[in-house]
Amino acid sequence: MQAEFGVIGGTGLYDHHLLKNKEEIIIDTPFGKPSDAFIIGELNGKTVAFLPRHGKLHTLRPTDLNQRANIWAFKKLGVKRILAASTVGSLREDYQPGEIVFADQFIDRTTRREQSFYTANEGKVCHISVAEPMCPQLHQTVVEVAKKLDIKMHEAGTYVCIEGPRFSTKAESKMFQKWGADIIGMTMVPEVVLAREAEICYTNISTVTDYDCWKEHAVCVNDIITIMKNNVENVKRIIAETVAKIPNECSCRCHNALENSFT
Repeated sequence: MQAEFGVIGGTGLYDHHLLKNKEEIIIDTPFGKPSDAFIIGELNGKTVAFLPRHGKLHTLRPTDLNQRANIWAFKKLGVKRILAASTVGSLREDYQPGEIVFADQFIDRTTRREQSFYTANEGKVCHISVAEPMCPQLHQTVVEVAKKLDIKMHEAGTYVCIEGPRFSTKAESKMFQKWGADIIGMTMVPEVVLAREAEICYTNISTVTDYDCWKEHAVCVNDIITIMKNNVENVKRIIAETVAKIPNECSCRCHNALENSFT
């Protein structure tokens, strides 16, 4: 079965019940097994492939995610656009818990992840531009949808991606602020880079659960869980409306990314 859209569920978003006429598909790839089986179904007249990034039971650490297998499998399914949900901490006072950030840039602080399909094993090297990591058309669409749904959000943000699974020290958190980062998470890289190599449009939907440790504030697990649940409902609304709204043909350059690369 082929799919037009891909949805990557982050922490808290394991629910594929927004899809109808579902089918579970297990895909083998040259890079090993993806995070879990894919759920293929219908959403607002489009075929969507859903993958829980950390597995259905959230058993995979960020470092252990087989991102190459995940993105390769989406490509095999025919997916041309990926909506990737993630949960993040805020590095800014005005990016408040409960709000959504449509990240448009990233700072990579990962250390243990293969970031390319082209390695010594493949006998190739690929230098590809990620100056603008997100698909501009897809990014603009999720922003417009969120505005229409009156969801509190930020149209742009720089996501600093750390290795994890530990959280930052206060010194690191304050350093990331000085670098100009707005939110912090553990999963965007190399996911977005691999999507560009695979010539798949990609955009991020980050949900803020709390402030990072730069801010002195009481953190209650129950409050975070409540915020996460509310955020997940908003993310599902954004995904459903975006899938319905986006045109079948994309005018961006993501699908021709390799034309201007050095391979």
